[in-house]
Amino acid sequence: MIMDHKALSQLLFPDVKALPEDMEKQFPPRQLPEGACVTRIGPSPTGFVHLGNLYNAVIGERLAHQSGGVFYLRIEDTDDKRKVEGAVETLINAMAYFGVRFDEGAAEEGDKGAYGPYRQRQRKDIYHVFAKDLVERGLAYPCFLTAEELEAIREEQMANKEDPGIYGRYAEPNRSLTLEEVRKKLDAGESWVLRYKGEMNDERITVSDAVRGNIEMPRNFMDFVLLKSDGIPTYHFAHVVDDHLMRSTHVIRGEEWISSLPMHVELFKVLGWEQPVYCHTATLMKVEPDEEDPSKLKKRKLSKRKDPELALSYYQQEGISKDVVWEFLLTLLNSNYEEWRTANPDKPYTDFPYSISKMSVSGALVDLDKLRDIAKDTIARMDAETVYKNWLSWCEEYDKGYADLIKKYPERTMAALNVGKNGKKPRKDIETWKQACEFMSFYYDETFKVQDDMNEQAEEAVQKEFFRKYLESYDHADDSAAWFDKVKAITEELGFAVKPKDFKKEPEKYKGSIVHITNMLRIALTGRANAPDIHEVSHVLGEDMVRARLSEWV
Repeated sequence: MIMDHKALSQLLFPDVKALPEDMEKQFPPRQLPEGACVTRIGPSPTGFVHLGNLYNAVIGERLAHQSGGVFYLRIEDTDDKRKVEGAVETLINAMAYFGVRFDEGAAEEGDKGAYGPYRQRQRKDIYHVFAKDLVERGLAYPCFLTAEELEAIREEQMANKEDPGIYGRYAEPNRSLTLEEVRKKLDAGESWVLRYKGEMNDERITVSDAVRGNIEMPRNFMDFVLLKSDGIPTYHFAHVVDDHLMRSTHVIRGEEWISSLPMHVELFKVLGWEQPVYCHTATLMKVEPDEEDPSKLKKRKLSKRKDPELALSYYQQEGISKDVVWEFLLTLLNSNYEEWRTANPDKPYTDFPYSISKMSVSGALVDLDKLRDIAKDTIARMDAETVYKNWLSWCEEYDKGYADLIKKYPERTMAALNVGKNGKKPRKDIETWKQACEFMSFYYDETFKVQDDMNEQAEEAVQKEFFRKYLESYDHADDSAAWFDKVKAITEELGFAVKPKDFKKEPEKYKGSIVHITNMLRIALTGRANAPDIHEVSHVLGEDMVRARLSEWV
C-alpha cells in the first residue's frame, strides 16, 4: 500500500499549523554589509566550560567583528541527561570574564536578539514545522524500534563487521509500516523517534572546509534520528535548522564533527538551503614524555580528567589575565601572530588581522610555559592603572582580604606597580593576578615576610655593621646616583669589592662584592635577594617603613 505521507505528517504532528515559509518570514535574511560573517558558539550546558569553547569563540568573534557581522551565543541543550543546573549561567559568566562579546543570544537576564529563542529546547515548535514537512515529502518516518531491538541490531552488525546504524534491511520494517499500523502503535502509546529516510548509495560528497580545504567523504546512507522520543531534535537536525534560520555564514566546531558532515550536508540539500562554510578546528593537544620511553615526547589530546588547564575555571582561579589568554590563543590560531605582535607591541590584539586560512590543521599545542612567557610580556606592556584595575577585580572575586589591602593603600600600590616600568626594558615581575599577590606582598607590612637567608650574603656581625652605617648615612631625598655613591662607599669600608669582577678574580682579598651588599638591602626591605631596584622600592615604601625594616637588622 502506498503511504499517504500528508496524512502521516498530520497524524504525527496534529498541532503543527505553521509552514516552512512562515519560518522563513519570521527569520528573514539579515541586512548586513557584503562579506559580513554571522558566527556563533553552541555549547552544551554540562557545567564544564573548557578551553575549546573559548578557542572556537575567539575564532567566531574575530570573523564576525572584523567583517562587520554578528556573533551570537546559542545553548545546545537537546541532551537533557547531560544538563547541569546553573551551567548556562556558568558558561555566560566565563565568556564575560574572558571578554567575549556577543551581539545577541542567550544571556543571564534572558535572550536578546530577533532570531531567538537561542536555547534549543525552547525551539521545539520550530523544529516540528520542518520535521512535519520532511514527513509530508516522504523523507522522514516514525521508527518504533525498542532499546532491546536496537541493541540486537548493533550486535548483529558487529558480528557481520557491518557499519553500525539503521539503514537498508535494518530500517525496512519501520519504513514499510502502513498508516493504520502507525496509528495503532501511537494509540497503544508506543515510543517512537523520527528518522530521516536515507538512500543506499555509493556516492561521494566533497565539502569545502575553510580550515582543511576540500574534504571528500561517502554520502549519507543512514536513517539517522531527527527527533528523539520526547520530540526534541538531535544535534544533527537542530544544527541545520538553527544555522539556517539564524543565518549563520560560518559553522566553527571541533574536528570530531567531521564524521557527521554527510548527514548535515544531506539535510541542507533536501531542505533547499544554502550550506554555511564549515570550519573544523584542530584538537587541543599537549606534549609530554612517552610513558614507555621518557626520552621521547608524544602528543596527546587534552583530557578533562588529567589536565586542569583544559577547564576555563583554571585560568580564572589562577588569575591568568583574559588578555593573556587571548594573546596565547591567537598564537595558536594564526602562525603569524607573534611576528605581528613583535612589530606592533603597543597595539591591542583586536587590531590583528585574523585569518581562518592561516589556521593549522594539526593539533594546537597548549604549552603552559609559553603561556607564562606571554603572560609576563602582556602584563609588562600594561600601564600601572590597567594592572591595578585588573588585579583588584580578580582579588575581589578570589582573594577578598588582598582586595581590601590594595584598596587600603591605593597610592602606594600604584607607585609599586610603576616600579621598573619606565626603562627601555620594563620588568616582567607579574605573571598572574594570583602570583601578583605573592610578588607584591613586601609593599605592605601586613603581608611582608623575609623569605631568603641573610646569612648567605654575609656573617651576622657584618650585617649589623652594614645596616648601622647605611642608616647613619641614609637620606631619603638622595637621588639614585647619590644613593649609590653612599652604598659603594660603605661597601669599600667593609672590605667588599665594589666591582663584582674584582671579587670573582681575587675572592681571597674581599669579604664579598657589592652584589652581597645590595642583596642584604633587598632582603631587609623586600624579603628576597631577587627584587626590583632598591632606590625605587625605598621611595614607594617611604622613609618611615624603610628605617623601620632596616632597624630590625642592627
